[in-house]
Amino acid sequence: MNKQEIFSIVDHTLLKQTATFEQIKQLCDEAIEFGAASVCIPPCYVKQASEYVQGRMTICTVIGFPNGNMTTAAKVFETKDAIANGATEIDMVINIGELKAGHTDYVLDEIRQIKAATGDLVLKVIIETCLLTDEEKITMCDLVTRSGADFIKTSTGFSTAGATFDDIALFKAHVGSRVKIKAAGGISSFEDAEKFIALGANRLGTSRIIKLALQEKNA
Repeated sequence: MNKQEIFSIVDHTLLKQTATFEQIKQLCDEAIEFGAASVCIPPCYVKQASEYVQGRMTICTVIGFPNGNMTTAAKVFETKDAIANGATEIDMVINIGELKAGHTDYVLDEIRQIKAATGDLVLKVIIETCLLTDEEKITMCDLVTRSGADFIKTSTGFSTAGATFDDIALFKAHVGSRVKIKAAGGISSFEDAEKFIALGANRLGTSRIIKLALQEKNA
């Protein structure tokens, strides 16, 4: 797999609390230059970024981020607002506490409500693998498959760890054939990216891969 093929499935990401719109514009420029799949940015910058890229780059944003324990109604509102502002891909965080309490109907219903709000647009479900047991991860593979969401995603990048090779292999073994896989958090080399893809990842959430390419270009 060549680097351009890797860039084409990267969600070039900047979600830090300190991010400014000037930094978001730079992120967009980099994503356009290298042919990324999208930019993944905070909701407050979606409208400005959408106007800035003028259709040259897909805008992805996050919902219920990073903890996931907002009300379902709040997440649905966030989703509708983001789409109205120009987002065409939505990465939502599940309610991890409800999952751990065994309230799987709650978790499934919430994902379905957010998928209803996204309609034909892409919905990725962040399950925060570093906080879950393997049994809980397998449960989430089933719930995401049943929900109608488009992707299962490992991590926010804001918790105790990011994507692991074992988690992607587990997803591939247990998620429905229609559901795609996004590895996110801690992907720091082209070698890592290639291995995640070989294990079954269809999308990579990372801020580092394109920055590595920029360093090589400017060396």
